[in-house]
Amino acid sequence: MPFFLLGLLALLVLMGALGAFSRAKVANIKQFGFWVVAIGGLLLSALLLFTRPAAGMAALVMVGPLLWSWVGQARHGAAPRGPGPRRRAESGGRMTREEAYQVLGLKPGATEAEIRAAYHRLMRAAHPDAGGSDWLAARINQARDVLLA
Repeated sequence: MPFFLLGLLALLVLMGALGAFSRAKVANIKQFGFWVVAIGGLLLSALLLFTRPAAGMAALVMVGPLLWSWVGQARHGAAPRGPGPRRRAESGGRMTREEAYQVLGLKPGATEAEIRAAYHRLMRAAHPDAGGSDWLAARINQARDVLLA
């Protein structure tokens, strides 16, 4: 009976974590992934350092530059590196016309009819009611709005 209750508790915790993950922003998920990789690398390095010192030192050499860059960014208040337009769009900034054409799979100068056709084609597959992604549907809607404005 205790194992059943422990399993039920683990299932409820997992379902709660998956619910929070589904509502999270992409930037937050990416940051969480970086922290998981960093902490996992440090734990693996520490474990290897105690069991096989040579392998542990090699693991620290591989993880070290990543940690050093994070420390330097935190110390100087620098923003994380990466492509500007993508970060701006993920953080809720205004989508550019070039990004909108890429999202809809169109070439610049597409007609209104082509924009609407591409929008409807993509939304049939990406709509949340059809099992698609909320994030992707929002991007498609934003791309249509930018191009038809």
